[in-house]
Amino acid sequence: MSDSQLKIGFIGYGNMASAMAKGLVDFDCAEATQIFACAKDYDKLVRNCALLGIHPCKSAQELVEKVDMVIIAVKPYLVSEVVKGLDFSGKIVISVAVNVRFEDYEEILPAFTHHLSILPNTPVSVGEGIFICEGKHSLSKEEWNQFKYLFGKIALIQTVDTKQMSIAGTIAGCTPAYAAMYLEAMADAAVKHGLPRTIAYDLSAQVMVGTGKMYLVTKTHPGAMKDAVCSPGGTTIKGVAALEKNGFRGTIISAIDAVEGE
Repeated sequence: MSDSQLKIGFIGYGNMASAMAKGLVDFDCAEATQIFACAKDYDKLVRNCALLGIHPCKSAQELVEKVDMVIIAVKPYLVSEVVKGLDFSGKIVISVAVNVRFEDYEEILPAFTHHLSILPNTPVSVGEGIFICEGKHSLSKEEWNQFKYLFGKIALIQTVDTKQMSIAGTIAGCTPAYAAMYLEAMADAAVKHGLPRTIAYDLSAQVMVGTGKMYLVTKTHPGAMKDAVCSPGGTTIKGVAALEKNGFRGTIISAIDAVEGE
């Protein structure tokens, strides 16, 4: 089935589902008419769907009957409840529910359902997302390739072992908040020294985008990228020393440890 024919449905339409839908529509991965959604609060759903022009459905049953790919985007504790009694025959089922893995779905979903568990992040809405995909899944080769082709236009698709889903999901899903804090801190420093805030935010954001892109394109070690900017006795190395003195890298590692429960 071509992307132009594939119908995609979201069971649950919160922040993550709407970010995915926005990315698909804004980056021409799918037409709005190909996307459907259902949620508990139908009136709110109708308003939110209208923002992109996608179709609201009154029930999960109605949605499943209309689509080819079902994206389960509800809270983990609601998964069993919302999929109960649904017929997923011939459907591709994608889950974004945190900590609900392949083996869990083997018990929850009807036998022989083709399913994949992923952990996406919100930058997918601007075409710069990450999808952490559990290596163990039951999609056919054709379905897997279709999934990668569709969402690979708006996200880095990374497959990991089941035991690595937690840490990979933390890096992809939690650290955008830390990056936003870093962005805000850089801008605050720039404003402190007289730069207008709008310019400060734009420059700081582009530095983050450009540095990340440079690594993805060149695969240059981050330490080498840092060294390339640090002239002997120069201004940049003084700033690096100040960051190290204040535990910059240790603080980041501690934040990840906190999420992972260490």
